[in-house]
Amino acid sequence: MLIGYARPSIEDPDCKIQQALLENSGCTEVFIETHASPKKREQLHNLLAKAAFGDKIVVSKLYTFADSTRHLVELLDKLETVGTSLFSIQESIDTNHGQQYAFTKILHCLAEFQRDAISEKTKAGLSVAKEKGAVSGRPRKPDKNVKKAIEMYNSKQYSLAEIKEKTGISKSTLYRYLEY
Repeated sequence: MLIGYARPSIEDPDCKIQQALLENSGCTEVFIETHASPKKREQLHNLLAKAAFGDKIVVSKLYTFADSTRHLVELLDKLETVGTSLFSIQESIDTNHGQQYAFTKILHCLAEFQRDAISEKTKAGLSVAKEKGAVSGRPRKPDKNVKKAIEMYNSKQYSLAEIKEKTGISKSTLYRYLEY
């Protein structure tokens, strides 16, 4: 069975163009989202629940179906587990006919590449910032407050609540400094 899926976009806010394209492609049923937001895509969930072995999901373009490479990988993995294929009209991608492994494998590699690229850029940015003297993480408490809190704690005259109120040093921070 050919099942269509459409989601509003800037070019097609009411999904009329997509719906006509899907019906012309032979879709017997079309699931249409009422909004373009990537959150709460109820019709996509309904579609995935209905899809069965041998079905083919048809979309006008991949972005209609998924919001990112990672999301596309997740959706294709779900479809593969139930024996359903995907056909994207604009990109002419059909995960059926023996092409599924190659396309899915390439997509997994691209997703991993994106993850690695983001990680490397983040690490490089942190390294450059560190060379310029920036300190990452939460700012440390001023040493005078820590010293005062330790003195108050060691005097055994103040409760932890009083120490925190007067110095701004929390119980966990105080205990961490006391371990040194």
